[in-house]
Amino acid sequence: MMRNIVLFVFLMVASLAFAQNDRDYVRSGNRLYRAKKFDKAEVEYRKAISVNAENPQAVYNLGCSMMMQQKDSLAINQFERASQLETNKLRRAKSNHNIGVILQNHKMYDKAIDAYKKALRDNPNDDETRYNLALCQKLLKNQPKNNDNNKDNQDKDKNKDKDNKDNKDKNQDKDKNDDKKDQQNQPPKEQMSKDNAEQLLNAAMQNEKETQQRLQKAMQQPKKNRSQKNW
Repeated sequence: MMRNIVLFVFLMVASLAFAQNDRDYVRSGNRLYRAKKFDKAEVEYRKAISVNAENPQAVYNLGCSMMMQQKDSLAINQFERASQLETNKLRRAKSNHNIGVILQNHKMYDKAIDAYKKALRDNPNDDETRYNLALCQKLLKNQPKNNDNNKDNQDKDKNKDKDNKDNKDKNQDKDKNDDKKDQQNQPPKEQMSKDNAEQLLNAAMQNEKETQQRLQKAMQQPKKNRSQKNW
């Protein structure tokens, strides 16, 4: 009987320590967070969540430590989780406010606006959230649309390609015209060769005629007696 009582008391003490353990981890994490040791604070908050996954304060503080380490996507996940767990409107508004800040830093103004609106529904008196909301609305209005920019760039590329093609065609036509002009300006080589051949043939025939005339004339004259000598 005593053994059972001791065992029962031991289990009650262990259960009580287990229930308080997550809050101890949160306090430890808060001390490290204030000392700007955000990575070590993250470890303590994770320990608190491992003990009690439904602790909204531990989840929210984990998101803050991740946010300070620029683990933005992971931080948003924790803030969304904390917003679901938190029953206090003011603390829930802080989670949505921090989500809006992260999205605003990444110039995702439309989603940041939604987060700020959620925060204001829980805490309408938060002037900082209201200011950020108005700023994001103004930035979103002045933000250039990526689709229009991409379309303009595509049109520019198409026009550039068309201009290059037109210039190429013009250059090819110019080369063809230049080649045609060169061919027209060049003397007809085959015709000149034929004319030269006729000229040479006529000259040869004339020379041959003159030669025959000289031979006939020489044959008609009397030959001199080369055997006679002068005494």
